[in-house]
Amino acid sequence: MEIWINPACSKCRGALGVLNDENAAYTVRRYLEDVPSEDEIREVLDRLGLEPWDITRTQEAAAGELGLKEWPREAAARDRWITALAEHPKLIQRPIITADDGTALVARTEEAVREAISRSAGSGSPRPAGSGSPGEASRD
Repeated sequence: MEIWINPACSKCRGALGVLNDENAAYTVRRYLEDVPSEDEIREVLDRLGLEPWDITRTQEAAAGELGLKEWPREAAARDRWITALAEHPKLIQRPIITADDGTALVARTEEAVREAISRSAGSGSPRPAGSGSPGEASRD
């Protein structure tokens, strides 16, 4: 299981707290530093069962500069949205957890984090003490 986070985000810190409380095995991806490619964003969208506009933070300054609120939300514009997310990762909703069963969730609630854990149960071993914490975990 991997969690995409922005360490400055309270929802991300809360999700990490639940993962740690549940002794879940996970890796952290600080997606503002380790920016996902367009292909990685497509894969996560497929796993989420969502479209790029569904995970776009339209209140961010970059969204206003790009005029995202005016962009069409249709299949023909999908690649344009994905490119914007790859070029401006701050626009990606967070945290996103990719579960070991091949699905993913936008984990903004404790319930969503627990759902990701349940989807990954039995797929990995419990994390060793100290791993997976925001300061120590990293993307493999």
